[in-house]
Amino acid sequence: MSDLTHKKCIPCSGGVPRLNQAEIAKLQPEVPAWQVVEGHHLSRGFRFPNFLQALAFVNKVGEVAEKEGHHPNIYFTYGQARIDIWTHSIDGLTESDFILAAKIDQIS
Repeated sequence: MSDLTHKKCIPCSGGVPRLNQAEIAKLQPEVPAWQVVEGHHLSRGFRFPNFLQALAFVNKVGEVAEKEGHHPNIYFTYGQARIDIWTHSIDGLTESDFILAAKIDQIS
């Protein structure tokens, strides 16, 4: 289990600097199933045998996001979901994005 799962997402209303490449490289091993896309966001695809299991997963992600106060972009279709995470207010990655990814990994 990632140490990140014990942390809480910190709401960001701007003014927090984006993570640099070295900081991203340090955190990325905590969520190895997630891809860092262009240093901007985290992305991970999930597959399920049917619509209902994919929907149940998306709903669980929504519950975690609400609890953390940090909301990913969720793309959902039959048997699949993709989650993209970044801190929208600064248009880049913060530690909170990695925390949310680690918490989503716990339910996948």
